[in-house]
Amino acid sequence: MEFLGTTQTASYCGPKKCCGLTSLPAVQVPVTQECYQPYYLPGYRYLNSWRPSLFYKIANVQTCPDESTSTLRPPTILPALRSALFSRYSPHDWDQSNQLQVRGAEASRLWASRLTDDSMRLLQDKDQLTHQMQEGTSRNLGQRLSDIGFWKSELSYELDRLLTENQNLETVKRRLECAANEVNCPLQVALECLYHREKRIGIDLVHDNVEKNLIREVDLLKCCQEQMRKLAQIIDIQMRDNRDAQHALERDFEDKSSAQCIDEKCFNLRNTSDCISFFHGMEKIDGTISVPETWAKFSNDNIKHSQNMRANSIRLREEAEHLFETLSDQMWRQFTDTNLAFNARISEVTDVKNKLQTQLAKTLQEIFQAENTIMLLERSIIAKEGPLKVAQTRLECRTRRPNMELCRDIPQFKLVNEVFTIDDTLQTLKLRLRETQDTLQLLVMTKCRLEHELAIKANTLCIDKEKCMGMRKTFPCTPRLVGYT
Repeated sequence: MEFLGTTQTASYCGPKKCCGLTSLPAVQVPVTQECYQPYYLPGYRYLNSWRPSLFYKIANVQTCPDESTSTLRPPTILPALRSALFSRYSPHDWDQSNQLQVRGAEASRLWASRLTDDSMRLLQDKDQLTHQMQEGTSRNLGQRLSDIGFWKSELSYELDRLLTENQNLETVKRRLECAANEVNCPLQVALECLYHREKRIGIDLVHDNVEKNLIREVDLLKCCQEQMRKLAQIIDIQMRDNRDAQHALERDFEDKSSAQCIDEKCFNLRNTSDCISFFHGMEKIDGTISVPETWAKFSNDNIKHSQNMRANSIRLREEAEHLFETLSDQMWRQFTDTNLAFNARISEVTDVKNKLQTQLAKTLQEIFQAENTIMLLERSIIAKEGPLKVAQTRLECRTRRPNMELCRDIPQFKLVNEVFTIDDTLQTLKLRLRETQDTLQLLVMTKCRLEHELAIKANTLCIDKEKCMGMRKTFPCTPRLVGYT
């Protein structure tokens, strides 16, 4: 039988030959490099490069010519075992393969462990980020609801005040219309008196004080009637503007109510709500037409516009009240003056003279007061020239400051302001002086007219006493003149 471990093609299986080749050339075993990055898992990069080293060990055995004796010749190997002999590995290859398998498994396990830890951290970070963003959005929605509630309350408050103002303005408008109609009666009486006085004859057919008062009364009544009707028209226009502002407030209030309902629904949505769904692409659609600043400015502008309308309405109501008070006072005063003038003409010469002298004394007193006022105004104007000179001199001196010292500092600003103020004061005082001088001239003319009237009043007692004063016994009361029926 043949001895296993040799081959049939070995040199010692045939005739003995002389071979000068002592050994096969040494084959370099491939050296593995741990720094090489594999394509697959670590630890499997040398499996395809393994080669059995037994071939090289057999090749290193030296053959000797002296060993040609048949007693030392090993038996031949069966042909069936030849291929198995070359496919076997050495123990070193086996150990190396096992170590590589272990290292590859450890590397794979370490990589998988790191990936799992990173994935868990990623999950925690993303869950926390999503929770924080959802809480932030809910908090922003809550703040938005607070802002909407604030503006709704402001709009509601302003709307209530505007509605109240509209009602008050409507009441004032009706009062103006009633007062304008109420003036028709005294106007007719004054016109009748003028018609009757045209029947005087002789020297008494003059344009006397009574006739002037009557004409003034007619003009005043017509002017008052026209002013009240004109103011009623202005109030009617203002009421239309108020209704426009009211509609803007109501529309803004309704829009904010709708937005509040929508935001409350969004605020109450949770991850477990039934009505939530996917709406892909909604984040890419921007249908907004405002930003928080312009949104707040829109409501603020509506409120400011309403406030301006209310301010105009209040101003018109105050103007109407002032007009009622002024016109009623003027009409009553004019009515009284006219009656006094009639009484002066109707009374006897002594009474007329006494009354005219009394009126003359009052006029002289006003002249005296006007002259004193003129003197005080002139003194005040002269007194203001000194401070003006000082301020202008200071300004002129400060213009000589060098270079950067020419600073528009607080003293400079105060000096300029002082000059403008004093100059404005002087202009005002001079204007008031001219007005007082004009008033003085008017009083002087009135005094002359009264002195002239003392010489010419005599007749027309029948017309003035029987006809005119008979019609002028009554006059509308103040409540009716201010529109209260």
